Amino acid sequence: MQVWNWSGFFEYLTNPFILGGALTTIWLTVVSITAGLALGFAVALMKMAANPWLAAPARFYVWLFRGTPLLVQLIVIYTGLPQLGIKLSVVQSALIGLTLNEAAYLAEIVRAGITAVPQGQVKAARALGMREAQIMRYIVMPQALRIIIPPLGNSVNGLLKTTSVTSVISMEELLRRTQVLIQERFMVLELFAVAAIYYLIMTSLWDMVQQRIERRFGRAYQQVAGAGEQR
Repeated sequence: MQVWNWSGFFEYLTNPFILGGALTTIWLTVVSITAGLALGFAVALMKMAANPWLAAPARFYVWLFRGTPLLVQLIVIYTGLPQLGIKLSVVQSALIGLTLNEAAYLAEIVRAGITAVPQGQVKAARALGMREAQIMRYIVMPQALRIIIPPLGNSVNGLLKTTSVTSVISMEELLRRTQVLIQERFMVLELFAVAAIYYLIMTSLWDMVQQRIERRFGRAYQQVAGAGEQR
């Protein structure tokens, strides 16, 4: 009995069908992290607001989506909402589920970065007559980004792998297409190994990008800090 098929492994390592699934995984990640960051930033600001009508819904949202599995959320969106008359395609359901789930985590990352900025600087900016939007843009966010970027990069890395959960609603990303080929070719080990290699390549490439981004922002902060010490 043949356990491993090397020719099949190398054949599917460059298979266009598998490659298409990997590309789907990438754009799912890009769209979801971008939309999730925008929503997460808004939720973070709401959660820090003094108005309870803003803070309470934000806290409930974060509690709900961080406290329930993404798998359950996707099933509810894809199969539950149609019972209420809201019909979504597989792609729409996957993007909405990933975005809502990711935004809940990113909201906490953004909130932690903003609250880490010393309040003395914010008060000083207000005393100088700066508006809240100016304070956020010129004082808070440049410093908060140094704290936000590392965990944000880790979220991107995790999301590249988390997109595989959307295979349960038949989203044809990398894992789903791998499963389709397994049902046709019965090469379980070989095809899962190919999928694992693709995930490793994607996450490793992102790790290199993340390191460059962190070095760039860290260098910029060190230059500013050095200039301040010289004064």
